[in-house]
Amino acid sequence: MASHGCDGKDWALYPHDADIGVRGCGDDPAEAFANAARALTSAITPLSNVAAREAVQLACSAPDLDVLFVDWLNAVIYEMSIRKMLFAGFEISIEDTALRATLRGETVDIDRHAPNVEPKGATFTGLRVAKGPDGRWVAECIVDV
Repeated sequence: MASHGCDGKDWALYPHDADIGVRGCGDDPAEAFANAARALTSAITPLSNVAAREAVQLACSAPDLDVLFVDWLNAVIYEMSIRKMLFAGFEISIEDTALRATLRGETVDIDRHAPNVEPKGATFTGLRVAKGPDGRWVAECIVDV
């Protein structure tokens, strides 16, 4: 599926066979990565359902921004899984290809969050991290659900 950017939004979901595409846009790669993580959470439950009560720190690095994006999303999915949490707040800094982040969220409440899907992992399918013609960065890939 050809990407069309974010059409004036900060993040978007798009269908891909039995999986889901996540896309984040921003003024720099860190903002695009954060917005893609918001898209990931929104595939599970509306962002407005998730309170930013607890902070979780994470860091990852990779040889380039494309791989860093996949590693980032997989680190978020891992933290969701082992902590049984959902995240709505993402503060990220990227230096070269090293990322440090604070995730803010809460423990999953099945009744209140009513999860739609369980993300299994970000993939290299449809992977793109690039500055678009409008000067904004786009980060996107397919996530197995």
